[in-house]
Amino acid sequence: MKKGIIIGLLAVIGLLPMHAEVKYMTTSQFKKEVFDYEKNAEWKYQGKRPMVIDFYTTWCGPCKRLAPIMEELSEKYKGKVDFYKIDIERDREPANRFDVTSIPQVLYVPMNGKPQKLVGLYPKEQIEEIIDQFLLKKSKKK
Repeated sequence: MKKGIIIGLLAVIGLLPMHAEVKYMTTSQFKKEVFDYEKNAEWKYQGKRPMVIDFYTTWCGPCKRLAPIMEELSEKYKGKVDFYKIDIERDREPANRFDVTSIPQVLYVPMNGKPQKLVGLYPKEQIEEIIDQFLLKKSKKK
């Protein structure tokens, strides 16, 4: 019991690494951390590292199948790529800004250059390839 409490406290104060996770993003967070489309007409990314944003809804079957893949990848790319989810029914503005009409839709945001989006459920390996080549600029393995 005491050991569990100590480990929990160490994780909270940052002495032990915590697990990466896909975080939920609101419209106001999007404007602050990604792109403030009200202040800027041209794309200007405000993030500190590349980002993957999953536009979804709670009732979407493919979205539900994508969620655990995103969780796994957030752990794999912890500290290199940030992962977020935006519920398009709760926070419509970012979805409207990127013309999200079908879900799941994933926005890949590099540090430099414009974001790219993919519609639909893709296999984990294909998402990893996109992250490696587009966001992290790693060359393709031969």
